[in-house]
Amino acid sequence: MSVVSLEVGGMTCESCARHVEQALRTLPGVHAAEVSYADNTAKVSTGDGASSNALIAAIVTLGYSAKALDGGAREAKAATQGAGRSILRAARDLFGARMGDGPKLHVAVIGSGGGAFAAALRAADEGASVTMIEAGTLGGTCVNVGCVPSKIMIRGAHIAHLVAEHPFPGIGRQAPVVDRRVLVAQQQARVDELRHAKYESILESRAESIRLLGGVARFEDARTLAVTLPDGGTETVRADRILVATGASPAIPEVPGLKGTPYWTSTEALVAEELPEHLIVYGGSVVALELAQAFLRLGSEVTLVARSTLLSKEDPAIGAELARVLEGEGMRVLTHTTLRSVRFEAGRFLADTGSEQLAGDRLLVATGRRANTRTLGLEKAGVRTDDSGAIVVNERMQTTAEGVYAAGDCTNSPEYVYVAAAGGTRAAINMTGGDARLDLS
Repeated sequence: MSVVSLEVGGMTCESCARHVEQALRTLPGVHAAEVSYADNTAKVSTGDGASSNALIAAIVTLGYSAKALDGGAREAKAATQGAGRSILRAARDLFGARMGDGPKLHVAVIGSGGGAFAAALRAADEGASVTMIEAGTLGGTCVNVGCVPSKIMIRGAHIAHLVAEHPFPGIGRQAPVVDRRVLVAQQQARVDELRHAKYESILESRAESIRLLGGVARFEDARTLAVTLPDGGTETVRADRILVATGASPAIPEVPGLKGTPYWTSTEALVAEELPEHLIVYGGSVVALELAQAFLRLGSEVTLVARSTLLSKEDPAIGAELARVLEGEGMRVLTHTTLRSVRFEAGRFLADTGSEQLAGDRLLVATGRRANTRTLGLEKAGVRTDDSGAIVVNERMQTTAEGVYAAGDCTNSPEYVYVAAAGGTRAAINMTGGDARLDLS
């Protein structure tokens, strides 16, 4: 039995590492696999049936990149060169002499999150010149305002809960003393650290092939983007292929009186340095539930208002059990309830449900997310969206416009960072002359 060490690229969170680990363990000849998100490595114990080629292929199939770090390097290099030659041949068939013999294929990527980043890296690996356009903070939802900060907050809240509610009578229980300001400082320091390690530093090392352009992109046609720069100027970006990976943002319901009040979305809630005395949460999906429970465990009184059942798109038994658990922890849960109107007076939110008026010092609106597509001018490129504004893509991540692809939360794909990364990688393969499909089974 031997151990193969691999470098794994494109992982954006611990869930990615577990996803890769699980796939490796199912391969014939693999006895054990350990994947580290922090180190970007995989150590795989293999017998005679698993080669470095097979391990790398399994990782690439998931949407990540991989290369051998030890004795399998020669074998992996040969496999990579062979794959590169076949992709180059396919690209030349599709684009003539554009790749290899002439000017590089130019790929524009709108966005810089998991899907965008995976696509940019893979397209550059396939020989393309890449322009990545980002209107805000590099890294997208997961590292900045999603998975990373929320899971840190939830873990801290869990520790606070255990201090007061653990089941061991031989260990004293006590109400936790919570300094929310210190918790947020620690949380955001980790966000900054991971953004640099997983995004900024990688782009710095790939500056020859990937250019980062700050600005707001809008389609002029299916090959041309007008980018409004931070200084107010405009730069025109023309590309052979364009990927839209702009993610999604909190969707705000049309509740009379809500607009103009200082309500929170998940973005504001995650960095709030003061704990609310009474937090009203409007929503019944994952984001609403995890933040409601976290604030409850940190010491806030919480009332949850759900328009349907909890997790209404999942098995009904899950939502019913979660309601029982949350109520057992002290949360008030109102299902099949809507906010008819909202007022903000003297530092308090007054929310009318029709049967009663709820009063709280903070209101968190977590009623779903909407694709960031409204300002892109997709109609000029011939890109179709569904009724919610999400870009419609096929299994090759193609839109209805030739040469325009999309991946991640701005599409009709499931909203998970590893789905976004897998979609971005497959889009890049297809944009550079390959043939890859996203299989979610």
